[in-house]
Amino acid sequence: MREMPKVELHLHLEGAAPPGFIRDLAKKKSMDISGVFAEDGSYAYRDFWHFLQVYEAATATLKTPEDYHRLTLAVLEESAAHGVVYGETFLSPDFCGGRDVGAWREYLHAIREAAEIAEKRDGIILRGIVTCIRHFGPEKARETALCAAETAGDWLVGFGIAGDEKAGKPKDFAYSFDMAREAGLRLTAHAGEWGGPESVRDALDDLRVERIGHGVRAIEDLALVDRLAEDGVVLEVCPGSNVVLGVYPNWKSHPIETLRERGVTVTVSTDDPPFFHTTMTREYEMLNRTFGWDDEIFADLARASAEAAFCDDETRARVIKRLEQT
Repeated sequence: MREMPKVELHLHLEGAAPPGFIRDLAKKKSMDISGVFAEDGSYAYRDFWHFLQVYEAATATLKTPEDYHRLTLAVLEESAAHGVVYGETFLSPDFCGGRDVGAWREYLHAIREAAEIAEKRDGIILRGIVTCIRHFGPEKARETALCAAETAGDWLVGFGIAGDEKAGKPKDFAYSFDMAREAGLRLTAHAGEWGGPESVRDALDDLRVERIGHGVRAIEDLALVDRLAEDGVVLEVCPGSNVVLGVYPNWKSHPIETLRERGVTVTVSTDDPPFFHTTMTREYEMLNRTFGWDDEIFADLARASAEAAFCDDETRARVIKRLEQT
């Protein structure tokens, strides 16, 4: 499973930071973030909303472009070790320069420079998706969208929204998504994790996205499931994350297999892997163990994920060639 070439489309850069990396950074900067960790050194949180608080506390240690450069190298080394040949990561100007376009450019340059090093070193290709934070509100989202629009291009390829699904409505953020769309960015949105199937429908109708982050609770509305299948909407599914956070009590009850059987294009990602004690290898192993997914299904999964990627066609062709070499 580890050696299988994989494509990951739903990964939060800060959320992929190894706990030891954050702990060392805090120590160097004399920051007390002891409440972030459990006794065994892993991240500690009670539920999804506490997870958001812990996430932001850990992210507070990342204060400079150099910090993000080092983080990107560490994250990509880990991803490549689990067979990821292409990944897309969520980046938030909220955390990278306070939504100031000039400062954001410096952070983005540092991240991209690290990605280029990792591509030469580990063979992994990375692209970025700017993400506004839903619970920070629509006005800050507009500032984030401006950062995205000003730096859109061959590396920064998408725009999305993450955070607390219960904060506001997707339509509140339509202006930001329109701005990103006009800049040529492809669109995704977190929905259908905590907000139920109606949040998926609202993201499709009000934000006009082509991918949905998570989206699994669409299964509660079969007419919506049929719409996803018919319209070719891609779900960025993170089963391990869903189980650990309690969206579903266990892997067996997770709807990814039912969604796939009903014709929905599903992809598989880790979301915030160290927070959820997972890797792409573990996701594959659990899908094999729980639903009997075999090499053929995993090959189809990787190909579908590459087709759903927001990168340009030349990059996609390179990725697909890598997938076909095995």
